[in-house]
Amino acid sequence: MLEELIDIVVRAGSEILDVYGTAFDVESKSDDSPLTEADLRANRVIVDGLSAIDPAIPVISEESDAPSYSVRRTWRRYWLVDPLDGTREFVNRNGEFTVNIALIEDG
Repeated sequence: MLEELIDIVVRAGSEILDVYGTAFDVESKSDDSPLTEADLRANRVIVDGLSAIDPAIPVISEESDAPSYSVRRTWRRYWLVDPLDGTREFVNRNGEFTVNIALIEDG
């Protein structure tokens, strides 16, 4: 599984860097945090990739709608994802951003 995860992260990072070198648009989410095409492209790669590794493990991503707590509280395992952590830094082009993926178990 580790090799598959590394591949997903590398592909997501490639999507992010492809956008980084362009004149991208910045939208605002409901909480006024920035959202870019890089967030969405990386999210797609990660969610699709994790679902392919094991469709039985749900994925919660910052860029996707999360199921209600009444649904999530029964999960023993799930993926917790921020496809582009540091979007503000990405927008400011200071290089201080990352891809975050965690497998939460019994948490």
